[in-house]
Amino acid sequence: MDKIFIRELALRCIIGIYPEERREKQDILVNVEMHADLRKAGRSDDLADTVDYKAIKKAILKLVEESGFQLIEALAENIADIALADEKVKQVVVTIDKPGALRFAKSSAVEITRP
Repeated sequence: MDKIFIRELALRCIIGIYPEERREKQDILVNVEMHADLRKAGRSDDLADTVDYKAIKKAILKLVEESGFQLIEALAENIADIALADEKVKQVVVTIDKPGALRFAKSSAVEITRP
């Protein structure tokens, strides 16, 4: 299966379970790997035959800007749902990094795979 990536989408949102995490927006990095058959698009050179990753990115931005999730797992699940709403996407892998969440660590992260 072919893949389309959205890599290191840098966003800010309210995320976390502790009161200090819910006061101000925090940085997150979102990576989305979408599995789809891209042969038709490769032959036709037509956007209608592929995954419109710009539209998916816009939907992710809207979700994150309006979100108030406590867990990055819940945010990842909602992002996966956005990607899978495109019928061409057969599987999605979503990784969310939360830089600075753990002292002495570059980030904490979660990765989910959904068919």
